[in-house]
Amino acid sequence: MRTFFFAVGIAFISLLASSQASLAQGDPNIAAKHAIGEIKSIDAAAKQLTIKTDAGSMVSVSLSDKTTYKKLAPGEQSLANAADITFADLGEGDRVMARGTVSADQKSVPALQIIVMTKGDLAKKQEAERLEWRRRGILGVITALKPDTHEITISNRTMAGTQAVVIPVSDKTEMRRYAPDSIKFSDAKPSGFGELKVGDQLRALGDKTEDPLRFNPQKVVTGSFRTVGGVVSAVDPATGEIHIKDLEKKIPLTIVIKQDAVLRRFPAEMGMMGGFGRPGGGQGGAPAGGGAAPAAGGGGQPQQGAQPRPQGAGGPGGPGGPRPGGGFNINDMLERLPTISIADVKVGDTIIVSSTQGADPTRLTAISLIAGADTLLAMLAPRPAAGQSPNPAAGLGGSGISFGIGLP
Repeated sequence: MRTFFFAVGIAFISLLASSQASLAQGDPNIAAKHAIGEIKSIDAAAKQLTIKTDAGSMVSVSLSDKTTYKKLAPGEQSLANAADITFADLGEGDRVMARGTVSADQKSVPALQIIVMTKGDLAKKQEAERLEWRRRGILGVITALKPDTHEITISNRTMAGTQAVVIPVSDKTEMRRYAPDSIKFSDAKPSGFGELKVGDQLRALGDKTEDPLRFNPQKVVTGSFRTVGGVVSAVDPATGEIHIKDLEKKIPLTIVIKQDAVLRRFPAEMGMMGGFGRPGGGQGGAPAGGGAAPAAGGGGQPQQGAQPRPQGAGGPGGPGGPRPGGGFNINDMLERLPTISIADVKVGDTIIVSSTQGADPTRLTAISLIAGADTLLAMLAPRPAAGQSPNPAAGLGGSGISFGIGLP
């Protein structure tokens, strides 16, 4: 989300709208009179910065006694609200715009001005947005579209079962869509109702209505995603690639892990608590046997003598609490699992991967990945009929897992 914050914060600068020809041909963060990127190193003695753009270009920024420094808060639209700072206030990880004449090879710029958004300020802004999307957001898969009324119906899976929620959009609704092979929430492009398709994943920010099965959106982000499961056959942390055999089609796939991918592990002990919301279980997604739906983060029957969960952390409106229509959202729970690195993924692990639909069907650029997914798939899969062997891929079909669209 850092790119979006920075672009919004300095959109008033006319230089950002210049040199469109060079932007179309090269790095979109480098133009004739500026370069935008993250500070990777600072050489105080030489008065020099090295910045890395979002496209991966490295630019050397030279500073002088005439260089001025401004600190801009994320979301600010004018330099009138910027604070004067000094070279000593810069830090690695900060986002900067270096204003000056960029060299012909786009590898250096003598900066007349440095405009900075600090790493700390960006992190605070991002966390605030994430909390807002969790508190006032909804996530699901599009099951129906009404072009005449611009109504979207999504399947929203909760601990109480799968529910259909209607989301009406208007000209005032901000709509964005993931591009093919893009994995960043912030890179979603402006979109419209006409681009939506049944089967797309959707995340919306807005407000509940009096009808619990209707949701009034302010922002909608959608994408056409592919979710696959497989057993890991090889892991190469150096290239960021994981090789798997697809559980469903039994074909080899290469999973590409980039910096913005989110990797998590599903704890095996969570499965021991019982099958939450299992298709084919009790009515309304409750565990077979007719017991009450399990508490957030677990499954199975409530323990005898257990006290009701208080409002707050797991209560309505709180993180992990019920969403429109009631019930805990499984996708919310998955987003709260501990994150891991590619080095934590081992040969033999069963993983679930979500990615956008790319040009090569055998290579998937991961948006989200869950390791230890054999337990999760077993919990989600319908029980096999008597005499049939369990199908490890059955938990993917109609599971309601829609974790392709991340958070800001």
